[in-house]
Amino acid sequence: MSASFTAAASRLAGVIPRLLGWSPHAFWEATPAEIVAILRPDGAGSEAPLTRSELTALVERDRDG
Repeated sequence: MSASFTAAASRLAGVIPRLLGWSPHAFWEATPAEIVAILRPDGAGSEAPLTRSELTALVERDRDG
């Protein structure tokens, strides 16, 4: 994975559990769509969350050799 993804995941892993009162396990079990649905106000943004295949493609693209 890329350094930017790792850094962002590390920051989110520290902030979201405190913000939402989640355990670290709950954070790592949550999908990106679940996190967005909780953090985004109702009706904000019109884009659909990433699908599993889109996320997989991003991970594959950014995977370290």
